[in-house]
Amino acid sequence: MTTTNRECLSCRNVYDPRVRELVRATGNPDLFPELKIPKSTLRGWLNGEFRTAVGTESVTQIEIELHSENAKLRRRIRVLQVVMGLLLVLIRVTGCRLEGERLPDGAAKGQLLSAIGKATKTLALASVLKVIGLSVSRYHAWHHRDKVCERTDRSSCPKKSPSQLTATEIEGIRQLATSDAYRHMPTSTLSRFAQRANKVYASASTWLRLIHERGWRRPRTRIHPAKPTWGIRVSKPNEIWHIDLTVIRLLNGTKLYLHGVVDNFSRRMLAWMLEEKLNPTTTCEVLGEAAKLLPEMPSPVTVLADSGVENVNDTVDKFLFGGTLKRVLAQVEIVESNSAVEVWWRGLKNHWLYLNSLDTEACVRKLIAFYVQEYNEVMPHSASYFRTPKEAYFEREEDVSSRLKIARRTAREARLTANRATTCEVCRGSPASSAAIKEAA
Repeated sequence: MTTTNRECLSCRNVYDPRVRELVRATGNPDLFPELKIPKSTLRGWLNGEFRTAVGTESVTQIEIELHSENAKLRRRIRVLQVVMGLLLVLIRVTGCRLEGERLPDGAAKGQLLSAIGKATKTLALASVLKVIGLSVSRYHAWHHRDKVCERTDRSSCPKKSPSQLTATEIEGIRQLATSDAYRHMPTSTLSRFAQRANKVYASASTWLRLIHERGWRRPRTRIHPAKPTWGIRVSKPNEIWHIDLTVIRLLNGTKLYLHGVVDNFSRRMLAWMLEEKLNPTTTCEVLGEAAKLLPEMPSPVTVLADSGVENVNDTVDKFLFGGTLKRVLAQVEIVESNSAVEVWWRGLKNHWLYLNSLDTEACVRKLIAFYVQEYNEVMPHSASYFRTPKEAYFEREEDVSSRLKIARRTAREARLTANRATTCEVCRGSPASSAAIKEAA
């Protein structure tokens, strides 16, 4: 069945010639969106040539300008609606609202009140406050003040908190704290000096709080000597030992002296002794305990110690003259420090001892024995590439780092599979999600 030309003409849309002339005169295809003119028709109007229809009035310049301005305004309204919708969604998602939040900045309050005043010319005040999340009472409390508080360096109004420091005092603290002339004074001493010099009367804690909050940098950068970034290192066990003692105080004030020997390569605690008194012979005893399992060495083991009285005395000298061990004083005979064993003491105290009640010597001895066993046999060390100190000391051949690398890769693949199998209602019917679910199953 064929379609006649008359039937085809009856299916075509017919538009007012003035509409076509206005589109051609303005060059704007979006001039009449309510007519839903096809894009192909609009393109033909703009690119083609047409004669003026008989019996139609010509389009005036005023009509062209009015329709063009109307089209621009409608497009601007659509853009503003889209932007407003995006901002409202962003506010709801991020929770960026003034409800329950302080706004101590006086300039920010002034800008907000000015923006609210401009917005109320178009919207009602209740609608504006609802959009920004500001309560009516809070708005009127700001608005009814003779002048907005511009004390941007305070978290509260000086009139309501008269005991806080004034702006002049805060500026004085800043000048003293950042001055090169007083960089040799610690902050606490500088706060007392400021009171003696009749400049600022504030406590040291107030100085420290202001310096931390304001981010003031005191000119106290260390220049000499350069801080070492890499300590002494060896390539195998039993090359260098570190020996030191630390003091542990009980609840009743009694002092206990803990001696220990740490291997530099593996960080393993080789031997330790806890004594009630500082005795020079204890150093010999703990070194002898560490040397019991020492294999035959072509050269003596270097014992790195500090210059304390427990390490430098006649008893230790006679003990070391046997030739198995060689004492070297840290930062006296070599530039390196004895930090390896000092770090061990810090971990023992802060990670374990100070978490318990140190009331008796037996309790402390039991706690130290537990931590030494855990540290040597359970806790992996970063310097040994995930091996425990015991495994590194006895040079186990197991490559823990390679095994963990494979395990991490396997865990990542399992994580990806599990996350891809978790789908929402929108993507549940997609082919990709179905394949992921089948693969996970």
